[in-house]
Amino acid sequence: MLGIIGAMDIEVNGIIAKMEEPQEKTVSSMKFTVGKIGGTECVVAKCGIGKVNAAMCAQTMILCFKPDMIINTGIAGSTSDKTHIGSVVIAENVVQHDFDTTALGDEKGMLFLPDENIVFIPTDKKLRDELSAVCASLDDVDHTIGNIATGDLFISTRELRSKLNKKFAAIACEMEGGSIGHVCYVNRVPFCILRSISDDNSSDSGAAEEYHVFAQSAAEKAIEIITAFIAGHEK
Repeated sequence: MLGIIGAMDIEVNGIIAKMEEPQEKTVSSMKFTVGKIGGTECVVAKCGIGKVNAAMCAQTMILCFKPDMIINTGIAGSTSDKTHIGSVVIAENVVQHDFDTTALGDEKGMLFLPDENIVFIPTDKKLRDELSAVCASLDDVDHTIGNIATGDLFISTRELRSKLNKKFAAIACEMEGGSIGHVCYVNRVPFCILRSISDDNSSDSGAAEEYHVFAQSAAEKAIEIITAFIAGHEK
């Protein structure tokens, strides 16, 4: 079973609409939809915005539905001059940029897991490569693989986005992927993050306005790629 998590309706409804005989189950006030797309069994959930919602959703999905892999999909903001509105980013690693115990001498972003301390959580290489191959096969999809930074704030200025790029080599920022990766990594469930850029790094104050204009089209592009991935996965 393939697990798919998005934060908002626009990120998951287009995938759910393609399901055959979808069935819904609500757990912890979150709705999980199970069904097949082609011959692939999927469970899709809207987690809500933010790290805690995303972590709750990922853990619940793993315990209740036991997916073989999880993809976090949706939209993101660019933190690199190499990615622009409409570009697609695939995570090589995820980092939680707002986790900060540097006052105690730790590296910024350091997470304290049950059996190790780690800053960068790696995505599954096989899944990452498959998503990259799907992007390369589609027309008008410019994709980049790199680090994605997660935190519980909307990064609206070029200054802050550039800091994320400099500190973590991040190519994009968002609010859920790092915590989904955290949960998947601890549970040994293969995962990856694929996001489409809705607001870029070109202006100092226009990110929020760009988000409102381009969020829908960016989400639709991500859905197109995930749908193509599922079709290929069926084979």
